[in-house]
Amino acid sequence: MDRLLRIFLGQFIRRGALTCTTASGAKFTCGDGTGDPVAVRFATTQAEWRILLNPELALGEAYMDGTFIVENGSIADVLAILFDQPEVLPRWARPQWWMRYLIRHARQFNPPKRARDNVAHHYDIDGRLYSLFLDSDKQYSCAYFDRPDASLDDAQLAKKRHLAAKLLIGHGDRVLDIGCGWGGLGLYLAEMTGADVTGITLSTEQLQVANARAAEKKLARSARFLLQDYRDVSGPFDRIVSVGMFEHVGVDFYEIFFKRCAELLADDGVMMLHSIGRSTGPDVTSPWIAKYIFPGGYIPALSEVFPAIERAGLLVCDTEILRLHYAETLKAWRERFMARREEAVQIYDERFARMWEFYLAASEMAFRKQNLMNFQIQLTKRQGVVPMTRDYVVREEAKLRGLERGSRPQLKIAGE
Repeated sequence: MDRLLRIFLGQFIRRGALTCTTASGAKFTCGDGTGDPVAVRFATTQAEWRILLNPELALGEAYMDGTFIVENGSIADVLAILFDQPEVLPRWARPQWWMRYLIRHARQFNPPKRARDNVAHHYDIDGRLYSLFLDSDKQYSCAYFDRPDASLDDAQLAKKRHLAAKLLIGHGDRVLDIGCGWGGLGLYLAEMTGADVTGITLSTEQLQVANARAAEKKLARSARFLLQDYRDVSGPFDRIVSVGMFEHVGVDFYEIFFKRCAELLADDGVMMLHSIGRSTGPDVTSPWIAKYIFPGGYIPALSEVFPAIERAGLLVCDTEILRLHYAETLKAWRERFMARREEAVQIYDERFARMWEFYLAASEMAFRKQNLMNFQIQLTKRQGVVPMTRDYVVREEAKLRGLERGSRPQLKIAGE
């Protein structure tokens, strides 16, 4: 077994310096010796076999179970090496990738009942967990680092401001927030622009918090949050925004999603879609992520998104790619989580804490080392609805900054 590990890992790991200790005590080093040295140990022969046979699933499981142990460095350091190799996948794992690709449509089939169950798996858990690592507004999506020294809270506020500027919202405009989370964006739009906001979610936990925050901020008449599927909403709306929800739609439902948005959007309306995406072609969801974190989830390639937009009759007015913004967001989340990790153990247990640590580290390195990014797509139903150049975004952001300075203090219900 030691020889197999040395051969297979040596073939895959060409960069970095990773020292492995096998279950029998043998030790070897992979990579070209560059970067900080990292050391790991396999606690059992079973863990060695499982990682060799199914690395995309078994590595995370072995870390959760404590049979893959990081002895020098952190799991983030290990994943930084593994995700930075010339080949995205080990050669011996490619047949499994093809099998997953062939059945990906079944895995992403998200009719309303299954969509609700998938959301509950990730979002209807103990709310204290998210307060360990999110910003004070509980923004659980990619932040926008508009300056190098921005804090997480600053960057999440900048994200809301950036989206609001692109939406060009007028006082009294009817706004639909698809996948509203804990309500932070909807409340921002209602307070800063005077919009009439309807937010929808499939998470009962998020729904309760969002409505409580609206009441606390005395915005319940202008910002309401509903437990509703996007397929069941009644319109029309002057503006539609969706942040971090499209990853849960499923590739077979893209056309349904955009056609429904087109039906809900007023003729002179504007829609903003903010989603994780991949810069390369269609792919599959990591089996570990699909099993433990986001069942039914999938990160789309742009080549899968634009055809569905076209078939829905919507016009793409602007597309912005946010490259390393999510890597920096996830780094901040991971560092904040690790600083309060013992609280996560008390809420759940050690295995859960290791699972969450692996999730945040793997996600960060996928953005930092591989082909993931975020995109913001601005959509309308006809030409001439938004200005011809992007200059208006800067002007609108400046206007919103002025309104933010005069707004009331931060909410307390979300916080840290």
